[in-house]
Amino acid sequence: MIDTSAALRSYYAILLGGIDRYGEGGELIPLLAENFTFDGPLAGQVSGADRFARGVKGFIEAVRQITFIEAVATDDGAAVLYDAVLPSATVRFAEFFEFKDGIIKTIRLHYNAADYLAAGGH
Repeated sequence: MIDTSAALRSYYAILLGGIDRYGEGGELIPLLAENFTFDGPLAGQVSGADRFARGVKGFIEAVRQITFIEAVATDDGAAVLYDAVLPSATVRFAEFFEFKDGIIKTIRLHYNAADYLAAGGH
């Protein structure tokens, strides 16, 4: 289902593209709405594409591989369940997206923060 959504396909390609390619998030920011919001266990609620682009760098530095388990996508949103291989362990993530006009308006991320940090995430 990820292949049916251009925004999701691009988002996960960026997450897996490596920190050297990521830079300051120049490819990510255009995928995010002007009033973008993020909610996750470590960062809490974040408003703004620029702030999210800075915060996601820690995940991009740590992630080695993502194995998608299940994904459901529509024109308005998506739910994605995946395992992320980090330096010391694999951690399960669930991401919920809301889209507007083909770009990402919100992301709600769920995972065990203690497991993520113990696995080498930051």
